[in-house]
Amino acid sequence: MIDLFKRFFSAAAEDGRNPDGQDNERDVTVAIGALFLEMGRIDETFTKQETAKVISILTNKYGLSDEDADALLDEADRELEASVDLWQFARVINAHYSIPKKEKLIERLWQIVYVDGKMDKYEHYLMNKLSKLLGLSHKQLIDAKLKVLHGK
Repeated sequence: MIDLFKRFFSAAAEDGRNPDGQDNERDVTVAIGALFLEMGRIDETFTKQETAKVISILTNKYGLSDEDADALLDEADRELEASVDLWQFARVINAHYSIPKKEKLIERLWQIVYVDGKMDKYEHYLMNKLSKLLGLSHKQLIDAKLKVLHGK
């Protein structure tokens, strides 16, 4: 599992991560996975399309193998089930991510929302909540949404 986190951070050069240590790497990785899972499940259905999108993001954007992405999601699922709220995940991301990295993360969350071509009220609520928890403005949230909708 440690190799999973090392690959996750070494392969994610596009995000410019500079990890402080393995515990931090693990925490950030699991936090991202938990937010992806929560977004996919917020409407109480985690479709095959949403699952495929989450796996695609983890493999294409973060350099994980399918097997490593599955292992990450399993661990994130356990952490999510044990959590009281999403603040613990946002706190970890806020401690280790710059504003541009958080904007990129919000874009990826929008990709999960729009995998089915529409946004429901639960997804809308969660995106607004996450943008606030991550310290992003409404403009940053909408800019990220427009990038996803317009394929940029």
